[in-house]
Amino acid sequence: MNVAELLAGLQAQHDETTARAAELRDQIQHLTAALAEAEARLADLATTAKVIAELAPAGGDPGPPETNTAYQAIVNAFNQHPDQVFRARELHELLDMPTDEASVNITRSRLGRLTRQGFLTQPGRGRYQKRT
Repeated sequence: MNVAELLAGLQAQHDETTARAAELRDQIQHLTAALAEAEARLADLATTAKVIAELAPAGGDPGPPETNTAYQAIVNAFNQHPDQVFRARELHELLDMPTDEASVNITRSRLGRLTRQGFLTQPGRGRYQKRT
C-alpha cells in the first residue's frame, strides 16, 4: 500500500466519523429538547396536583351517586358470593352492566381500590375474591 492510498483511507474514515459525530450532535440536541419538555410537563403536573390538594375538602368527596352505586353493586355481588372468584367482565355480566372495554376498565380500577382497602384479595392476575 502506498502513502496516497493510506491517506485516502484515513480521509474516508475521517469523513465517516465526522458525519457520525454530526448525527450524534443532532440526536443530543433532540433529546435535550425532549427532556426539557418532559421536565416542564412534570413541573406543571406537580403544580396542578398541589393546587388540587389545597382546594380539595379535607374529608374528601364521596363522589357522584352513580359511582357509589357501582361500588355498592360490586360489594353486594361479592357479599352474595363470598367464595367465588370473579374477573371484571364476569362481574359486569352478573350485574347486567355494560361489557364494553371502557366500562370494564373502570370496574378493574374499582376492584383494585377495593383490594387496596382490604375488602378483596387477588388469588390470581385479574381475579378478585372477597377477603375472608
